[in-house]
Amino acid sequence: MSDNLIVTIVVADDHPVVQMGVRSILASETSFKLVGEASDGKRAVDLTLQLQPDILLLDLAMPGLAGLEALRSVTSKCVKTKTIILTGSIETQQLLEALQLGARAVVLKSAVARELTACIRAVVGGQYWLNGKTVSNLVEVVSDLIGKKDEPPPKRFGLTPRELSVINLIVQGCTNHEIGDKCGISVETVKRHMKNIFGKTGVSSRLELAMFAVNKNLIAASPLAYSGESMEAGKRENRQG
Repeated sequence: MSDNLIVTIVVADDHPVVQMGVRSILASETSFKLVGEASDGKRAVDLTLQLQPDILLLDLAMPGLAGLEALRSVTSKCVKTKTIILTGSIETQQLLEALQLGARAVVLKSAVARELTACIRAVVGGQYWLNGKTVSNLVEVVSDLIGKKDEPPPKRFGLTPRELSVINLIVQGCTNHEIGDKCGISVETVKRHMKNIFGKTGVSSRLELAMFAVNKNLIAASPLAYSGESMEAGKRENRQG
């Protein structure tokens, strides 16, 4: 893709954390121009038809009009726009349907910070993007997918109650010092938890972790409340750390 080419993009996602992260990534590239945002499927379709962007970043789980239905509408009415699916997880059947409906790429939300820029450039250049890389032979990839069986994803990724508490606070935007104060643990203990969390989830930054947590439903009420019990547990952790 030429550096002089401006790529116009519409983002359709209903979660503010994800929108903020994607907005930040797009703002860092002078060749990308965010021209619209939508928080439901119908608005995403309407905006895409109105603005005719080069790229539509479409959440698979949109309210109002589901992502695949929105994709169907966009593909049938807006030939210019190429759609990149953003999703927390995707089953083989959904992926095959999305490709059949005209999707050009799929990016897991936990990998957005690492992959989105390269994915957009690949799609604008006429390629497909799946499993974190460009695809040169889509027919071969689809054949492989048809032969695969989906396996159920892990539920909690081996995260402890304390690690889930830390993740909740990360999503809220808390610093390491603030997390330590709320959980009754030292900053060094917080850092140790962060290292363990990154290892278990496969992410490498706080932004990726926040997106991962949102899309894996890890931000529900923490099993370990910030109470006297939490403070006592924190003292034990500090002694162990």
